[in-house]
Amino acid sequence: MTDAVSLHVQGPVLTAQLRRPARGNALDDALVDGLMAALAAAAMPDIRLLVLQGEGRNFCTGFDLAGLETQSDGDLLRRFVRIELLLQAIHHAPVPCLALAQGRVFGAGADIFAACRWRVATPSTSFAFPGARFGLVLGTRRLAMVAGAQAALDLTQLGRTLDAPAALRCGLATDMVEEAAFAATVAAYAAELAATPRETVSALRDAALPDHRAQDLAALVHSAAAPGLGARIAAYAAQRAKAKPS
Repeated sequence: MTDAVSLHVQGPVLTAQLRRPARGNALDDALVDGLMAALAAAAMPDIRLLVLQGEGRNFCTGFDLAGLETQSDGDLLRRFVRIELLLQAIHHAPVPCLALAQGRVFGAGADIFAACRWRVATPSTSFAFPGARFGLVLGTRRLAMVAGAQAALDLTQLGRTLDAPAALRCGLATDMVEEAAFAATVAAYAAELAATPRETVSALRDAALPDHRAQDLAALVHSAAAPGLGARIAAYAAQRAKAKPS
């Protein structure tokens, strides 16, 4: 357990809870470190399912913009590379990952959701992928794998926000339940996985999921390395702040 992410084991289920509710569980270095630790812990032989949850009103509101003015373009590039490596680790995790999402699921938080094997949202959950607004290509291939190329391009290129029913229709979400049903949902998936040997589950994953990690990392670095990354993010943050109701 860390300040940013708590880990809890119950039988074959490891639950990692994002614990920055005051910041909408936005991704800072500590939270990324905590999730990487959760993925390492998921390799324990008795674990069959890794559950990702967000504490508070929101699952994850994306890249933490706090302290942006003190970070160089190189600092920001490093942070985005680590997020891409986290997304790859989730997508190719040693056990299936189940995301349980409520509230806002934005930016890199939406990429975390899309990287999971099963993706459950409450009826009031909303999704957005605004990274293209500041020139990033992050997680697009994984999004297209679950939602289809057309929906992925609409969400990224046009900056559209998706509600939970629409996310379910396009495949971004695999199920929609009330938050009170999260525990029952986890139990159901764990019970279904118990019928298949862990080694077979891993082999099936490897057979079904093409490995494009090198290409995806290269695409992210190429987009983020363009000069002025910090200025682009700052402009996006200012525009977002201006758009918020007073």
